Amino acid sequence: MTHQTFAELGVPAALVSVLAADGKAEPFPIQAGTLPDTLAGRDVLGRGKTGSGKTIAFSLPLAARLGADRAGAASRGRRPRGLVLAPTRELATQIDATLAPLAAALDLRTTTIFGGVSQNRQVTALRAGVDIVVACPGRLDDLMKQGILSLDAIEITVLDEADHMADLGFLPTVTRILDKTPAGGQRLLFSATLDNGVDKLVKRFLRDEVLHSVDEATSHVEAMTHHVFEVAEAEAKKELVNALASGQGRRILFTRTKHQAKRLAKQLTSAGVPAVDLHGNLSQGARDRNLAAFGSGDVRVLVATDVAARGVHVDDVELVVHVDPPAEHKAYLHRSGRTARAGSAGDVVTVMLPEQAGDMRSLLRAAAITTTPQKVTSRSEPVRALVGEPAERIAPAAPGQGGGRGQGAGRSAGTGSGRDTGRDRNGRDQRPRAQTGGNAPARSRTQTGQATLPANGRPGARRASSDGRSGEVRVVHSTSTRDPHSERSATAERQSAGRAGGAGDEGTPSGRRRRRGGRGRGANSAAPTAG
Repeated sequence: MTHQTFAELGVPAALVSVLAADGKAEPFPIQAGTLPDTLAGRDVLGRGKTGSGKTIAFSLPLAARLGADRAGAASRGRRPRGLVLAPTRELATQIDATLAPLAAALDLRTTTIFGGVSQNRQVTALRAGVDIVVACPGRLDDLMKQGILSLDAIEITVLDEADHMADLGFLPTVTRILDKTPAGGQRLLFSATLDNGVDKLVKRFLRDEVLHSVDEATSHVEAMTHHVFEVAEAEAKKELVNALASGQGRRILFTRTKHQAKRLAKQLTSAGVPAVDLHGNLSQGARDRNLAAFGSGDVRVLVATDVAARGVHVDDVELVVHVDPPAEHKAYLHRSGRTARAGSAGDVVTVMLPEQAGDMRSLLRAAAITTTPQKVTSRSEPVRALVGEPAERIAPAAPGQGGGRGQGAGRSAGTGSGRDTGRDRNGRDQRPRAQTGGNAPARSRTQTGQATLPANGRPGARRASSDGRSGEVRVVHSTSTRDPHSERSATAERQSAGRAGGAGDEGTPSGRRRRRGGRGRGANSAAPTAG
């Protein structure tokens, strides 16, 4: 933290009140460093590691400067005057969750635009009039080509995680988008690195930019402790991963493939550790519900591919587990950055087999991490010390309980009456909707055992901060739960996603090719859900 307050840095009183209500009294270093320049309208290049507080660093000047010119904006009609570009739909949603209450305090409207869902709601919001658009490049480019959206009134443009957009191959699209914004507008670019063409964006679109960096001494990411656990063989690895998942706090387990994530989440839930998965094969609705359940604490374990490495910002993730060493050091750093956020401490564990020792040494060297591998079992003292007091196991529901075939994540105490399931010989439910789930009250399908979303498609009434300071999401509990990993549920959501415009990485160059040509190769590979 710094010794200056937000008010002393020039943040309007209305925005200071919003921050104070969310428990944010003092700015983080990157916020204190950039705010005097961004509030003054200068172009800024911000370099900070994940968890350093950059979302609020650009949200405050965006709301403050646009809110100061509401009268002029009204005379020009409510066309977008602020634009935030983000690489993935998860990150776009998180940014909007932080930005929207700040904007609302100054009577500004925000909306999100990303692929993988129907564009109808997005088009409706744009036509109703918005001040700030938070978008992924792919869908934004599509809407511009359709003539639905114009950027000629944009006054402030923000590029968040520009290096990740470069990794996803979005820089040509980003360049086209920036070319459509007025040349005299303010531009803010935030990136952990300047490689892969990000430096070219800086040279082309930023004017007399001011550089601000969070150095190693002040970065909150350095509060994490790294561990490497070596196990003898595959069965010992499975036992170790199950043990690491069994603690009481929130934890994220990263796998290399979508199939592994789905299988591990189902395995943990069956073993009494409620878990949800997050990967590119899930529909947008399923991702939102699973993130909401994890963010609210309804489940404490999230099993994810790299889709979550940058776009998930949830408070108090105490442990990140790399079930396998990631392929390269950037992935390691971004995955690990889900813990030790916003000044909190956290631990990072990488599980490896003996044959992975050489790759692990190279990975740690490239990531500039110093730690000594330890040979362990699930019962070793270092593991027990890291896990702490195990959480109470929750037995999965038996067939006939709760109206489902298995135990969903976040199961509440009631399990239904255990009466006849009321299914025909083909497994179809023959009961009236109100009777589904035994004696449980009738609920809509989206409410059963999963988090619900408001009409705008964003998780919950509370806000989830992209700076990791508040992970809030609303979860509706039911006395009857549905297994989020059941085949019937997964099929329905895939079909729904197909009708809504596709799931997974729709909007990415590779995603479009896959939609035209079928699943293609690498169906189990981790796909970022870029929009």
